Amino acid sequence: MKITDLTHVINEDMPVFPGTEPPILAKANTLERDGFRETKITMYSHTGTHIDAPAHMMSNGLYLDDFDIEHFIGNATILDFSNEDIKFIDVDSLKPYEEKIKKVDFVIIKTGWSKYWGNKKYYEDFPSLTEEAAMWLTGFNLKGIGIDAISIDNMKTTTFDVHKTLMPKNIIIIENLVNLDAISNEYFILSIMPLKNKNADGSPVRAFSIENI
Repeated sequence: MKITDLTHVINEDMPVFPGTEPPILAKANTLERDGFRETKITMYSHTGTHIDAPAHMMSNGLYLDDFDIEHFIGNATILDFSNEDIKFIDVDSLKPYEEKIKKVDFVIIKTGWSKYWGNKKYYEDFPSLTEEAAMWLTGFNLKGIGIDAISIDNMKTTTFDVHKTLMPKNIIIIENLVNLDAISNEYFILSIMPLKNKNADGSPVRAFSIENI
């Protein structure tokens, strides 16, 4: 069995979505003063490697704590577009993977953009789904769709059509994945367990894959 961590480290200097604030990791208690260490963590619910609930952008959408725990683990496969010079992933780009998609709970879109983490290029020009491609994916029995970029929508969007196409089908969205190159099997188990807080519109996760080798 091979386990691969697919999660970025949370720190105060990490990239965050434009308009939000980086996390604050403050020393609340210290060994010298209190005899133990404890940290006060202040951060947005969509910080780092995280998942979006339908409630993130839908007034009547489910929160993460409305889902059963099995919605956050399942069979997955990677659709690799990291070596293709494309800006948008359309239906024709996805159709060659149709038989693979039918077999899994999670699809991960590999753009290769995680290598730019910490660089301004991370926010620019990564391949993203078209609205039509997102609609096509809703025809499968998917629990979630992930990407190794900061958003599953194009960064220039003001309407977030891809998010709003997937969310009514209760397809959760996983963003800012990393280490996809380390996964060697065509199919594997993906775990993306969120924090269990009330009315969670999103949550950082410790994403990891499990492969049989």
